[in-house]
Amino acid sequence: MPRRSRRPDLAAMLAPLLRDLAAAERPILDEHGLSMWGYSVLVALDEAPVRTQAALAGAIGADKTRIIPILDELQSQGYIERQPDPDDRRVRLLAITDAGRAVKDAAQEEIQRGEEQWLNALPADERRALLRGLQRLAGGGAPQ
Repeated sequence: MPRRSRRPDLAAMLAPLLRDLAAAERPILDEHGLSMWGYSVLVALDEAPVRTQAALAGAIGADKTRIIPILDELQSQGYIERQPDPDDRRVRLLAITDAGRAVKDAAQEEIQRGEEQWLNALPADERRALLRGLQRLAGGGAPQ
């Protein structure tokens, strides 16, 4: 007779939460004129100001051919700049603009304020431990 698992799989626990979090983010991003992918691009560029389009696509888990319209939109909104790489004119270097940082910061502040409804369900010590653990796992702390 197989042994019963002691806990649900991580994906089974996280998937409903991630769906709820994404649903809560959507109206905030809409209010700021951003798509989920556009917001992801701005967050990534704010962390590392100069990236190639291919490196950016890899960093956010997007297909490098499908990210071009997202970058076009962000550039037309004045949120990013794309410049030819002086060492390789086939490559575009990306940077977030001040306007892009402002809209990203405003959206992120509202998103994180909304996340408090989930985080406030935990006692302070559990909340700190959860956030610390998630940051470690998101930063490549998972075993290979």
